[in-house]
Amino acid sequence: MATVSRENIGLLNDKITVTLTRDDYFPAFEKQLKDYAKKANIPGFRKGMVPTGMIKKMYGSGVFTEEVFKSVEKELNEYMGKEQLEIFAQPLPLDSDARQLDMNNPADYTFAFEIGLKPQIDLNPANIHVTRHKVAITDEMINAEITQLETRHGKMTEPETVESEENVLNLDFSEVDAEGNIIEEGIKKGSPLQVKYFAEAFRPNLMGKKVGDSVTLKLSEAFEEKEREWLTGDLGIDASSPESADKTFKVTIAKIGNVEKPERNEDFYEAVFPGRGVKTEEEFTDAVRQEIAFRYDMQSRNQLHDQIYHQLIDNTPIELPESFLKRWIQNGGEKPKTAEEAESEYPAFTNSLKWTLISNQLMNQHELKVEPDEIKDFAKQQLIGYLGPQAAQDAPWLDSYAESMLKDKKFIENTYYQLQTTKLFEVLEGQVSIDEKEVSAAELEAMQHHHEH
Repeated sequence: MATVSRENIGLLNDKITVTLTRDDYFPAFEKQLKDYAKKANIPGFRKGMVPTGMIKKMYGSGVFTEEVFKSVEKELNEYMGKEQLEIFAQPLPLDSDARQLDMNNPADYTFAFEIGLKPQIDLNPANIHVTRHKVAITDEMINAEITQLETRHGKMTEPETVESEENVLNLDFSEVDAEGNIIEEGIKKGSPLQVKYFAEAFRPNLMGKKVGDSVTLKLSEAFEEKEREWLTGDLGIDASSPESADKTFKVTIAKIGNVEKPERNEDFYEAVFPGRGVKTEEEFTDAVRQEIAFRYDMQSRNQLHDQIYHQLIDNTPIELPESFLKRWIQNGGEKPKTAEEAESEYPAFTNSLKWTLISNQLMNQHELKVEPDEIKDFAKQQLIGYLGPQAAQDAPWLDSYAESMLKDKKFIENTYYQLQTTKLFEVLEGQVSIDEKEVSAAELEAMQHHHEH
């Protein structure tokens, strides 16, 4: 009869030893050989009439090893289930019985495994203090947003000449030398720019120009610092290089565009906010204000969640079986890694592991689940977000799309985790202590971090 024993070998690190007797695996081995004999198709023998001795000679060694390992796995899993062990990953095999498995000399065999045990975690979100940052919506923000909406919903025309700072120019940039000659190996790239993107002092050089006309400019003279920094990146120039601002280009106008802004009336309001019944300028302005506030509130909420995440990760004491986890990093993947690689990856690995432990405990504690209908609704909303509100009018097509997404295992797993995590942070928002602070839009933007949690 098999025996299983367990001993501690380190912090949250145990060794489990499984000892098999001949009776634990040999009957199953003999049965497998008989089953092989019944099914084998070997020339010269009728099916089911192949001698067991021949089957044993042909397949016995592999079948013997397989049955021994199946018995070990069965005993190991039954023991861990009975003891209700919460472990990381899978048990790692240690040095086992040195005797080679031999079907002709069945014996008692011993196999040892190392396991990493999950720690107990003491969590109290009520001790967490965070700040919700609120952005005050200004008239300047509203006016800038309305200008963008007018441009987006306006009619594009192609005037013959550059006549306004609102004109959009498709420009071909070609790097030139001090004499104005195009450098063959120099930078050549197209880029669309509004006239008002250029420095105010340079704009007159563009007025009256036609398609095919060119101007020669030095980046430091044609653009202010902020716009120049963006353009150098677009042109593939290292903005930190001292000579980047002194580069000179021949710029040729490939196309002139102009947006005729729509009249502010009910048709325009409906195009911007379909189905919301916006009819007056006052209602439109208020709707724009709400949209801007919604975007900043979402940013603020993400930043609030980021604070909660860091508070939980940084301030929750969690002990880990370090030696086991480093061994698992080395040997647990498809491709083995060196000890040096495991050591290098360990800090980032533990941060991710800590969040998994914390979030799983909280999700279980609050019984947070995601129902299939929620995943289906998420798929629909995702598509509406891509195609716009008009997509919602075709319900049968949306249902068909959602049903097809529910057959995608990866989509279901990712969506389940995303929705469950969203529910978790909603619960935590109601448990942590939150102060409010007003900040500028730029200050909130500077706070944004990017974490996968």
